[in-house]
Amino acid sequence: MTRSPHRLPPLNALRAFEASARHLNFRIAAEELGVTQGAVAQHVRALEADLGIRLFERLPRSLALTAPGRGYATQLRRAFELMTEATAALRPEPERLTISVTPTFASKWLLPRLPDIAETHPEIELRILATEGLSNFQTDGVDVAVRQGRPPFGHGLVADLLFEQEVVAVCSPSVLGAGVRSLAPGEFDRVTFLNDAHDLWPEFAERVLGRNVPPTARQVRFSQTSLAIDAAAAGQGVAVASRFLVEGDLQAGRLVKAFPTVMHGGLNAYVVTLRKPRHPIPTAVVREWLLGHRGN
Repeated sequence: MTRSPHRLPPLNALRAFEASARHLNFRIAAEELGVTQGAVAQHVRALEADLGIRLFERLPRSLALTAPGRGYATQLRRAFELMTEATAALRPEPERLTISVTPTFASKWLLPRLPDIAETHPEIELRILATEGLSNFQTDGVDVAVRQGRPPFGHGLVADLLFEQEVVAVCSPSVLGAGVRSLAPGEFDRVTFLNDAHDLWPEFAERVLGRNVPPTARQVRFSQTSLAIDAAAAGQGVAVASRFLVEGDLQAGRLVKAFPTVMHGGLNAYVVTLRKPRHPIPTAVVREWLLGHRGN
């Protein structure tokens, strides 16, 4: 039976050859394709037999394309690119949304929950803009922001309460000791105070404990709240932070409350969006997702 000139070789053989031609190495091509080196070499030999043409020169330590192999590889590479482009054109583009948060909120609250929104809303591609500075909705292309402060936050913005600010003092369980529920008053002067840029320790000590931070106290200052929280979890002292930032560590047992009383602050956390969002549907989805996670 005469073979039709329009019959194509097996697709796996073509993929094996194209990858081998790019890398000039069967082993690397096999790693890219997720198969064995022997399988790639076998596919290429079968392709050469099918075409009746040598595509590679087998050198002692490498491969070299023959002239027909070089031309064939160029055309195949373009063919695979066309298939990729055609497939991508059939798939809907993900909705790209930028959410602005602080680095501490990103690492302590948002990142642990990102797999949930990725699973429930795979059509939305989130860009996380984590900065200590206040991002601009217009110039930075922000769609959703989580901000601590007192509304209103600006003309044309809508703010929904996410968390009320409850400031707690936290430390590693090792700092308290086995069976101890909180620090005794006499231990206050001996702890290491872990501070961040918000410098909440003096206010917390005065309002909650009726004390002043001793001028001779050991203090360590961090530029970000997350660093102070991590230092507390490592047993390096006691940090104060908004409860929603440490709730995960408290539930996991990495941190415990150093004192039972909390301080109610005035800088609540809000989900902020444009009154007229650029991407109304995905913005509403992310906003509702954030607000729906207030209790967990």
